[in-house]
Amino acid sequence: MLTNPSLQPAEMLPTHMTTPSPILETTLGQQTQPLIEVKDIVKKFRLPGGWLSGGASYVHAVSGVSLQVQPGEVFGLVGESGCGKTTLGRIMLMLLEPTSGQVLFEGQDLTEMAGNELRQMRQKMQVVFQNPLASLSPRLKIFDVVAEPLRTHQNIDKSTLSDRVVELLNLVGLGTQHINRFPHELSGGQCQRVAIARALALHPKLIILDEPTSALDVSVQAQIINLLEDLRKEQGLTYTFISHDLAVVQHISDRIGVMYLGKLVEVASSEAIFAEPHHPYTQALLGAIPQPEVGDTDELAILSGTVPSPTDPPPGCRFHTRCPLVQSICTAEEPELIEMSPGHEVACHVVNDVHHRKP
Repeated sequence: MLTNPSLQPAEMLPTHMTTPSPILETTLGQQTQPLIEVKDIVKKFRLPGGWLSGGASYVHAVSGVSLQVQPGEVFGLVGESGCGKTTLGRIMLMLLEPTSGQVLFEGQDLTEMAGNELRQMRQKMQVVFQNPLASLSPRLKIFDVVAEPLRTHQNIDKSTLSDRVVELLNLVGLGTQHINRFPHELSGGQCQRVAIARALALHPKLIILDEPTSALDVSVQAQIINLLEDLRKEQGLTYTFISHDLAVVQHISDRIGVMYLGKLVEVASSEAIFAEPHHPYTQALLGAIPQPEVGDTDELAILSGTVPSPTDPPPGCRFHTRCPLVQSICTAEEPELIEMSPGHEVACHVVNDVHHRKP
C-alpha cells in the first residue's frame, strides 16, 4: 500500500504495480483487441485573429499521437504542463473532438458517432477530474451528484436508486451520513471519493483519471491511490492515469507514455521507463525527481532553455531546442516512435541510430 507517494523517491516505492496485473497478463496472453485505441490524433485550437493580424493561428495541442490501452491495464501519461496529456485524455472520451484521427473503443470508431449512439457508448467511459470540488455541482447534494448518471441513463425506481447510491458511497469509503451534505461541506479527499463514486455508477470499463490526486494533501493522495487500486482489482477497471507526479505514476501504472509538446517521445512498461529510460527528455524528467537521502548532495537535473510555444512548434524533433544530444538531423526531420526492444518505443534520431548500430 502506498503511504506517502509525493515524498518517496521512485526507487523506494513498492514495485508490485510495475508488472502487469493478472487481468492484464490474461488479456495480453489471449491477444485480445485493445479496449481503447487512438490513431494519429491531432488537435488544434484556433486562436482569435483575422487577416488584419496576419491570419488565424493555432495551438498545436496534440500532434499525431497513437496509443493503445489494453483491458485491465493502467496506462500512465506523463509530461510537463501544456504537453497535451489532458487534451488527449478528453479526446479519448470524445469530450473534445479531434481535428483529425480516430478513437476506437472496443473496435468501434467514436469519431464517427453522434447523438444517442455516442451517448450510449459514454456509459462505458468515465472521468475523474483534477479539482474534486470544482467537478461537483455546488447546488446538488451528494445523493443527487451520485444519482445523476443513473437518472440520466437508466430507468430506475426511487428505492433501487437510493440503494445504489448508498452502495456506491460505501464502495468509496463514505456513508449515509454524507448523503444530504453539499460538496462544500466535505473535505477535498471526500469530494474526490464522491467523484469516483459517480464515475462508477454506470459500471464503466474505462476511467480517465486526470491528475486525480494533485489537488489533495499528501496523506490524502495515498488514500485515494490505494482506493483506486482496490477498485481496479474488484471492478476489473481499466485506467488512463494522467499525472505529472512520477512517483505516483510508477506505483500505479503498468505502462507509461511520456509526452512532450503534443508528441509521444517514449512508451514502455513502468519498470523499463524507470530502470532504463532511453529518450533524453525521459531521462531529464527522472533526473529531476528529488532524492531525500542523507548525505545526497547531487544537484537536480535541469533542462536548458524553455519549452517552445505550442502555437509555433519547432521543426524536426520538438525536443531539439533543449536536447543535450541534438544533431543536424534533429532540426530537420521528425523522429518516429521505433520499437527498440519488445514493448519499448522511443522517438529519437540519436538513440535509435545508436541502437541500430549495436552489433
